[in-house]
Amino acid sequence: MEWEFTPEQVVKGEVGYGLDDFRRDLALEARSNLGPASPEQVAQTSDLLYDLCHTLATDREVESLLATLAYDPPTCEFLREMVEPMRPNGEMLGAILQRLIMDRVEAGMPLEQALDSVAEHHRQLLANG
Repeated sequence: MEWEFTPEQVVKGEVGYGLDDFRRDLALEARSNLGPASPEQVAQTSDLLYDLCHTLATDREVESLLATLAYDPPTCEFLREMVEPMRPNGEMLGAILQRLIMDRVEAGMPLEQALDSVAEHHRQLLANG
């Protein structure tokens, strides 16, 4: 994806770009790149790419994500091929997550609690689609 702002601007709070915005834009990008795909295929691909971006954003090992998909070698290969193209998206997602944490800390929440709160917010977002 391309933005008219940087991850640094998101972290600093100079630009309001959140998780919902990121997921929407990622889904639009997946839809535009998949050609004649069903809505289910677009959603599945978008979810996989989001998981990859989140893995990159949180400095987890891509192999740990792929291990959960070992039953599906073509999907693993697809995600391996997408690591480098998705790095900028992972950086932007990381900036969004940092901003969410910083917002909570600036509101007086202790850091550990802010981390837990953002993780729970993220889980809720994913659970609700």
